[in-house]
Amino acid sequence: MKAIGHDSLGTARTLTVEGCDYRYFSIPAAQAAIGDVARLPVSLKVLLENVLRFEDGVSYTPDDAQAIAGWLASAHSDREVPFKPARILMQDFTGVPAVVDLAAMRDGIKALGGVPERVNPLVPVDLVIDHSVMVDVSGTKDALARNVEIEFARNAERYAFLRWGQEAFENFRVVPPGAGICHQVNLEYLAQAVWTATIDGTNYAYPDTLYGTDSHTTMVNGMGVLGWGVGGIEAEAAMLGQPIAMLIPDVIGFRLEGRLPEGATATDLVLTITQMLRARGVVGKFVEFYGPALDHLPVADRATIANMAPEYGATCGFFPVDDATLAYLRQTGRDPHRIALTEAYLRAQGMFRSSDSPEPMFTDTLSLDLSTIEPSLAGPKRPQDRVALGSAAASFERDLISGLGVKPENAHKSVPVRNFQLGHGAVVIAAITSCTNTSNPAVLIAAGLVARKARALGLTPKPWVKTSLAPGSQVVTDYLDRAGLSADLDALGFTTVGYGCTTCIGNSGPLADDLVAAIEGNDLVAVSVLSGNRNFEGRISPNVRANYLASPPLVVAYALLGTIRADIATAPLGEGPDGQPVYLRDIWPTNAEIAELVGSAVTREAFIERYGQISRGTAEWQALDIAAASETYDWRPGSTYIQNPPYFEGITPEPAPVTDIEGARILALLGDNITTDHISPAGAIKPSSPAGTFLSEHQIATRDFNSYGARRGNDRVMVRGTFANIRIRNEMCPGTEGGVSVHYPDGAQASIYDVAMRYGAEGMPLVIFGGREYGMGSSRDWAAKGTRLLGVKAVIAESFERIHRSNLVGMGVLPLTFPEGVTRRTLGLDGTETISIGGLETLTPRCTLTMTITRTDGTTRTCDLLCRVDTVDEVGYYRNGGILPYVLRGMTEAA
Repeated sequence: MKAIGHDSLGTARTLTVEGCDYRYFSIPAAQAAIGDVARLPVSLKVLLENVLRFEDGVSYTPDDAQAIAGWLASAHSDREVPFKPARILMQDFTGVPAVVDLAAMRDGIKALGGVPERVNPLVPVDLVIDHSVMVDVSGTKDALARNVEIEFARNAERYAFLRWGQEAFENFRVVPPGAGICHQVNLEYLAQAVWTATIDGTNYAYPDTLYGTDSHTTMVNGMGVLGWGVGGIEAEAAMLGQPIAMLIPDVIGFRLEGRLPEGATATDLVLTITQMLRARGVVGKFVEFYGPALDHLPVADRATIANMAPEYGATCGFFPVDDATLAYLRQTGRDPHRIALTEAYLRAQGMFRSSDSPEPMFTDTLSLDLSTIEPSLAGPKRPQDRVALGSAAASFERDLISGLGVKPENAHKSVPVRNFQLGHGAVVIAAITSCTNTSNPAVLIAAGLVARKARALGLTPKPWVKTSLAPGSQVVTDYLDRAGLSADLDALGFTTVGYGCTTCIGNSGPLADDLVAAIEGNDLVAVSVLSGNRNFEGRISPNVRANYLASPPLVVAYALLGTIRADIATAPLGEGPDGQPVYLRDIWPTNAEIAELVGSAVTREAFIERYGQISRGTAEWQALDIAAASETYDWRPGSTYIQNPPYFEGITPEPAPVTDIEGARILALLGDNITTDHISPAGAIKPSSPAGTFLSEHQIATRDFNSYGARRGNDRVMVRGTFANIRIRNEMCPGTEGGVSVHYPDGAQASIYDVAMRYGAEGMPLVIFGGREYGMGSSRDWAAKGTRLLGVKAVIAESFERIHRSNLVGMGVLPLTFPEGVTRRTLGLDGTETISIGGLETLTPRCTLTMTITRTDGTTRTCDLLCRVDTVDEVGYYRNGGILPYVLRGMTEAA
């Protein structure tokens, strides 16, 4: 935060805590001017404070504060307000392209005659390197060391680039690889609940808020920090001082009561909440949790729930700060003075929750009695598809035929591999992974206890299961060691493979060659069970078609069972030393056992020790050969990792006029639930794909391809990977998978990239059609960047996921939605048509545009479309060809 507003509402006050004075902007003081706001949800009070603090009569006005207060009249608003977060959080998959863009902006501003050093983050930015470690080696004592060695061999150039960025840019910190998952590091260390800054010698206090370049930024909502995932494009604008306009959201209150029953975990709770909120429909809304259960619900469980806000579709899943939050801050080694300030500040603002706090007003409410929660899985393709544990086997049998494409006569097919039979439903990956659960000591201790009891009875995972444990921070290893559970997990193959986001992000690593041959050669539906938050098609492994989310102890149990086709609640997991069958109930720990070990093993001292040396990094990190610090980056033309993107080529001081889209060709007709994994995969690069061919042409061996996620700093690779997911289906090409399109009028079929390049050479604009919830999933800016670089001018869908819609606008691509009842199918589209879209010259927020469809016989049909350029600022971004040229031109004018 570099500036404070005018305070025309007179809300500035001073708070003294332990002898230190802090200036703050009082919500109670604002009530004299804007009316009573006591019953606003706490999450909206955070937005209100942001307006009060930055109010300057231009970007932020008293009317914005009045609009938030006016929300109470109907618990809804159609007004937009600006928002500036206190800080930005990045992980390396999304952070590398963001730093590449910042470096490119320095070149761009130089070309416009500006000063490169003006391109710097204006708010604190933390980049945690956590997404690049892969499970190349697992189940061995040296797995961690070997994976780290491979990680640095693959990523040394990327890491050196990030270290250059840390030296070149102000207000930018890098947390080296090996520290943990960014969201867990954020929860345990970076987040402060109340943020502070010193401006012109005055200390200011205000809520800790953030944007993250990963959708699971919401995990920190569990400790009362308001933040959510945005695309790297939006984050870059925010870090460069641009307020991001947002519609004042509906806030859905979710009342929690009761306690979890014996045998149920926080994972089971969040899978149930995800199912409920997806059914309710909360896309674009805030969810705020309240109710008597919060009096005893620990922050670790809250964070598990908040983490999966993208899975239930909400912008955030917010828990106000209360005594449990303060206890968590103390346990994790936060500064005692900051904890005292947090309580004093939030009480002064009317934002501190207690058991006798009046219930806020909400747009709508849901409720859940925790005592009704039962053990669950979610799958095989979506996190909201919860199934009770006892019904999982039967559910898979139905999905095998109806959703996974196996013919009934082949449903029980199996083939010999080594000394066992491998069939449909075999669990080939069992991974304790992902920020969702590795931040939660209770479920990790539970997994260790399952391993201990199983080991004592002589049980081992089935030989076809690849097991792994990827703790979210080094503190996890400390408390598993202290509890004496690490040896038990190691004995069952759950050795630590790395500290980062592994299997959940698609970095599951290779399966054994004979397993791959059996799966691919016989079209077997293999299964993964993981403690993650994402299980979309093609995400976890190219060899695994069914993926189930589960709690960490269930991950261990399924490794022992080895199949999803047997009912794990009743089927024997193996035989004990006496030859008698061992069942899940025999190795499942009690809640009391778990609580006792959590209480003794998780210590404040471990957090202080681990995070006290977080910036050191490994020996490999310290040995990196970094580029010399300079105002601009010395791009290497032959690099296959880092390239100067083309966004600012030929940039002029003024943008070109916006014109209508005329005679565009259709690049793809896509169905419902197209995810950003479908659009811009993060996992393995297929050798025969356009990206694989490109790397091979640059003398990169297949073993060194790394992943799409790791190569996001190179637009040449990423544009070739756009729509290259192995499971994506283009309805223009029936019977195909994997990113295929057709060039018209000749009807030649080729990869989407190759077809787009042909159209580009012909000067032909392109459009894409989609179904419902287009762009759901991770906050992946490359899903929008790749779309733009393919030459796509507009995406027309039934509905959009929030982040992807914003990212499309940020890249100058029009997101458009059909009227109710109209779809690509009701219009009879087959891909041979040309498309024109008129009305762009007078574009306004959420205006109606006219689409004209011209068929091959010359007949036409028109259809109105809702333009999802939602705000005045977004109109400016679109007219400038995207948010980055918009910001760059503004910075040049201000110089």
